[in-house]
Amino acid sequence: MDVYKLLKLNRKIKNYRIKFFALWILHVFNKRYLAVNLDPVLACNLRCKMCYFTDKEFVKKLKGQFKEEELEQVAKVIFKRALKLQIGCGTEPTLYKNLPELVRLGKKYRVPYISLTTNANLLTTESIEELLKAGLNEFTISLHGVTKASYENFMQKGSYEKFHEAFRSFQQLKKRYDFKVRINYTFNKDNFYELKDLFNHFDGKSFDILQIRPIRKIGETEYNDFNLDSVRNDYPNVIKKIKQSCVENNITLLASDEIPKEENVNSSSFIYDYTFCYVSPTSFWKDSFNWKEESFNSYAKKIGWGKLLFSSIFKSKSELRSRSNRLNYEIELN
Repeated sequence: MDVYKLLKLNRKIKNYRIKFFALWILHVFNKRYLAVNLDPVLACNLRCKMCYFTDKEFVKKLKGQFKEEELEQVAKVIFKRALKLQIGCGTEPTLYKNLPELVRLGKKYRVPYISLTTNANLLTTESIEELLKAGLNEFTISLHGVTKASYENFMQKGSYEKFHEAFRSFQQLKKRYDFKVRINYTFNKDNFYELKDLFNHFDGKSFDILQIRPIRKIGETEYNDFNLDSVRNDYPNVIKKIKQSCVENNITLLASDEIPKEENVNSSSFIYDYTFCYVSPTSFWKDSFNWKEESFNSYAKKIGWGKLLFSSIFKSKSELRSRSNRLNYEIELN
């Protein structure tokens, strides 16, 4: 399954009513439509300046990890409805010791696409290969700086050398395994212009997808300059250059043509709230869902989830927009 073709299809279908009708049909017939984002452990080895792990008060509350039997129950409850399993959403999953087993669990329940979001600093050739053998389809790598100085400034406790070692391993293992590598680059006014030199530092054969997204406020982070006006006018030309390099290297680019404004919500994002399912040791989709005792179907029936999907077909854009704060950059595909 190519999730990026689905993203492109989602963007091309402008009529959100058609999308909600499709979701309702999938739900009624017990088909897959959820994007399950799972954090197996609430911890991180880095302290990235744009991440809430630099918020000391927040980190104090962020504790816990799944036991093996709990993940078995998670899989039993939700994996049959997962179109995609994203391991690692807001924390560092490579700190979880049984990571390959979690991937195997996803494959046991035939999840079509399994991706791992990581800062890559704890990856080795051996651990990467073990995850690939378990059935992992994609590595999604967080990056906040192209140069060594910028990378280690924004991704504190991170090693630029270890990061590049992981990419060299990706490039070698691509000769024997079929998998994708995606870079997620979060930019601010201080690390934006170095994007022009990305392909001077990273071999285009070592990754397949590049997402470029603007900084957003996600807590009381150490870096807190969210004003992008100083780079707004130059952004289209920089993206144009990157797009050309991506075409030359056969890389899929996920980026908007202009820096999206907060008030701009694309209708492609309306269904996000209805497909996104977050799971962690302290959270499971909806607060009232007793996942240790209830099935997905029984709970969905109890809260009228199918009726909600159906009624959304007839809601106005303003009603749906009040629920969604997803920006264009999350779904633009070039």
